[in-house]
Amino acid sequence: MRKRRNHYDVTDTVRISHPDEVKDAVCGIVGSLYPGMDLKPLHRAFEVFTRLYAGTLPGYLGCDTWYHDAQHSLDCALAMARLLDGHERSVPAAQRLGERRTQLGILIALFHDAGYIRRSSDSAWNGAEFTLNHVHRSGEFLSDFLPTVGFADAVELTRQVVHFTGYEIALDKIRVRHPKDRMLGFMLGTADIIAQTSDRCYLEKCKTYLFREFVICGMAGAGIPGGPKVMYPQVEDLLRNTPDFNKKLWEERLDGYFQGAYRYMDHHFGGHNPYVEQIEAHLRLIRRLGKTGRFDRLARRPQAIAAQELREIAGLNPPPAGSSSSKKPRGEMRRAA
Repeated sequence: MRKRRNHYDVTDTVRISHPDEVKDAVCGIVGSLYPGMDLKPLHRAFEVFTRLYAGTLPGYLGCDTWYHDAQHSLDCALAMARLLDGHERSVPAAQRLGERRTQLGILIALFHDAGYIRRSSDSAWNGAEFTLNHVHRSGEFLSDFLPTVGFADAVELTRQVVHFTGYEIALDKIRVRHPKDRMLGFMLGTADIIAQTSDRCYLEKCKTYLFREFVICGMAGAGIPGGPKVMYPQVEDLLRNTPDFNKKLWEERLDGYFQGAYRYMDHHFGGHNPYVEQIEAHLRLIRRLGKTGRFDRLARRPQAIAAQELREIAGLNPPPAGSSSSKKPRGEMRRAA
């Protein structure tokens, strides 16, 4: 059996580094679920997403983070569509979220990490500086985008729901009243977690990319004067903590507050959950390596899909020479750090 490829989803059928291919997969899922759904907002969303992350959307400088890259958000949107499909097909009619909430959930999933993208007016030199407030910033971006695709009435709700993907607001403090909107948030938070932790190179990305982002925001390495508490002085500390961190994710979020929403994948896939299967395999490996400290055996070679890579994939012209978004961000110079 062929091994799963690095830039493909858990089924090795969707190239999650390519926005058009994810768009086709997502639209295929929801189009089958709701044959009469107007898919124009989703088509527009993937177009804007590509330009935002590629650095060709006016006012934004493109993706320069490595762990929270374009591929992760595309993977999250695909996972969200699958969860929604499983939910809608398995619950009584009165509990279904309906076409509009389904489409809104995918829109939020696609842009849930838009807050990492630097605006032209930002003084930050790398998007990872926004680690501790990126969810709020993502809500701001969505507030501007949603009215352009007919979802102006969902702006305030979205600014709350997007926080199910982060830690800026305690989950029980997120102001969502309707049970269906809260379930939408449960699935969004679930999609974010299972997409990143089922990535074929999840462990390598923690080692190579996530630690680097944490250093930039002050959560790892030597820290930043006046910054957050350093949680991981060395990359080995992050890797050794990965099993416990995931255990907490499952206890407090996936099986806890999110009420096991990941099980809707079983309904989508007809009785099994490839996301959970891949996550369990990752955790078995990292526990084994943690006992021996042989983290050098994490040998896969991930490639971040940041602005330059996405422009090449999408066939977009780079920004004009001399513009702020055409300049190589200082984060690029630290890739080998």
